[in-house]
Amino acid sequence: MAENENGAEAKPAQVKMNTLTQFIRDLSFENVLAQKGTGGEVQPDVTVNVNLDAKKRATEHQYEVALKINIHSKNKEDDASLFVLEMEYVGVFHVEGIPDDQLHPFLMIECPRMIFPFARRIISDITHDGGFPPLNLETIDFMALYRNELARRQAEADKDKKLDA
Repeated sequence: MAENENGAEAKPAQVKMNTLTQFIRDLSFENVLAQKGTGGEVQPDVTVNVNLDAKKRATEHQYEVALKINIHSKNKEDDASLFVLEMEYVGVFHVEGIPDDQLHPFLMIECPRMIFPFARRIISDITHDGGFPPLNLETIDFMALYRNELARRQAEADKDKKLDA
């Protein structure tokens, strides 16, 4: 523990986090299979891409975190598209007591972790209502996703340095 001016132990700032609201900003589901007028047995191959975005809102201590999920399902046998789903799911959070150097990782790891179960349920319902078995996404390791993005950016920066030299 650190000490303050009076020699007493300084208490770490109390972290406060509240989910103020969450909502679907954008949603698109296209049942390609139905549009083609075909059906029957298919062997789906599903590709899921996840992107995150965070930004400060005008109100003090409020942040908006967007979870962008793109899903493309193809038939394994003939590589024909079955469906495409794109969703941007947003959470608005009130966050206090996080040091500035830890705020970005907090927003990109903890906040998506809070809203992901709701996005997963919506995706399950939409795929089911769209004529397919419900798609139940696996839990996403947002810490690994964050670390991979940092490593990618570092590699890109290193590559740019080599090109400039």
